[in-house]
Amino acid sequence: MYVLLAGLNHRTAPVEIRERFSICGADLDRAYQHLKESRDIESSVILTTCNRTEVYAAVRNIQEGTLALEGFLASYANMESDILKKYLYQPNCYDAILHLFRVASGLDSMIVGEAQIIGQVKDAHQKAMEADSSDGVLNALFQKAIYVGKRVRTDTDIDKHQFSISHAAVELAKNILGSLEDKTVMVIGAGEMSELTTKYLMLNGVNSVIVSNRSYEKAVIMAESFNGRAVRFEQLTEELSQADIVISCTAASHYVIREENCQQVLESRNGRKIIMIDIAVPRDIDPGLKNIPGVFIYDIDKLQNVVNSNYLERQKAVLEADRIIVEEIAKFNEWLASLYVVPVITALKNQGEIIKQNEIKRACNRLGIVSEQEQKVISSMATSIVNQLLHFPIINLKEMATSNQGHLYAEIVKKLFALQIDNKEDEKYEKFEIGNQR
Repeated sequence: MYVLLAGLNHRTAPVEIRERFSICGADLDRAYQHLKESRDIESSVILTTCNRTEVYAAVRNIQEGTLALEGFLASYANMESDILKKYLYQPNCYDAILHLFRVASGLDSMIVGEAQIIGQVKDAHQKAMEADSSDGVLNALFQKAIYVGKRVRTDTDIDKHQFSISHAAVELAKNILGSLEDKTVMVIGAGEMSELTTKYLMLNGVNSVIVSNRSYEKAVIMAESFNGRAVRFEQLTEELSQADIVISCTAASHYVIREENCQQVLESRNGRKIIMIDIAVPRDIDPGLKNIPGVFIYDIDKLQNVVNSNYLERQKAVLEADRIIVEEIAKFNEWLASLYVVPVITALKNQGEIIKQNEIKRACNRLGIVSEQEQKVISSMATSIVNQLLHFPIINLKEMATSNQGHLYAEIVKKLFALQIDNKEDEKYEKFEIGNQR
C-alpha cells in the first residue's frame, strides 16, 4: 500500500484558481463517491481550506494512482490536465507524508504556526471516515499527523509568534484608514474567523459592529456579543453606505458583494474610504469593485505581504518544529515500510519456493529413479541457488524500506519479478498504535 498526495495551495495557485477546487458540502459527498468508484484508489481523505485543496490516497499502484488523482481534480474543476499541472504538486510517497505533518503543524500555512489548521486536518479525516472513504493506512497517517501537530505546539514556541489572518486584516485597516477609533465594521458571515477578526478590530478602536449572515439568528447572537446590531442578509447592500471596514467570510459559491447589487451604494459614498477584506475561498467580493474611488479590496492572497513582516521571528520555532517532524516521520515510516516491503518480500520468497519445487520435480523426473540421498542433494542445491539469488534483493529492500525511495524499490522489485501481492497479506500490517510513538 502506498500513500499519494495531489494538491494545490497558496504557494502554487492564486485564489482565482484555488476557488475552483473548493470542495465542501454536497460537493464533498459527490467527490468521495467519485473517488470510491475509482479502481485505482483504495481510500482517500480530502483536505480543503481557504489556502489549499489536497487529496491524500492509499493506492496499490503508484503510477495508476497518481494518474487517477490528477484526473479527479481536473474533472472536478473542469480544467484541462495540461493547465492543472502548472499548479499541481504530487510528491513521492515519503514527501507526501512529510507534507501532511508540516501542514498539521502549521508550517505550510500562509500564517506560519496558525492554530486553526490542526482542527481542519482533524475535521477532514472525520468527514472521510463518515463517508467510509478512509482506511487503516490513512487513519494511522492522519492520527499521527494530528499528534505531530499537537506536539509541535507543545514543545516549541511557534504559537508565541503567531500572526494570524485576523492580525493581518487589522494591520491593513490601520494602514489605509489610520486610526480605527469610532470606525464601523460590517461583518458578513458569523463564523470563527469573522468573529476573531472583529475582536481584534475592536481592540484597536472600532466601536460599531454590523453583522449579516444567511442565518439571521446566528447574526443576532454574534452581534449581541459585540454590542452591535444584526441585519438580514438581503439588507446588507444598503448597510455598505455606513461601514468603514467590511470583513467577509461566507461559504457562498458566488460573489456576495458584486457589481449589480453594490456598485451604486459604493459610488454614493463619493470616495469616502472603505476597506473590504475578503477572507473567503471561493471569494465573496467581486474584485472589479476596486475600480470605484475610495474602495480598497484585499483577498486572502494579498494579506501575505502583511504576514511576511513577522517572518523572521518565527524561524527559530520553525527549525525546532522541523526537527520534531523528522523524528516522528522516521517512526511512522518504520511502520509504513512494512506495508511497502513485507508483502513484496513474502511474495518474492513464495515465488522462489514455487520455482524451486517445480525445478526439483522436473530434475527428478528427468533422472528417473533417484535415491533419497540424491534427492536431498538436488533439493539442497536448488535451495542454495534460490537463497543466494534472493539474498541481496531482500537485504537491500529492507535497508531501503525507511528511505524516501523505499516505496519505489518495493514497486520495482514487484515489477521485475512479476510478483502477485496477496491483498490479505498486507492488510495484517494496517494497524498503528499512536499512543506508543514517543
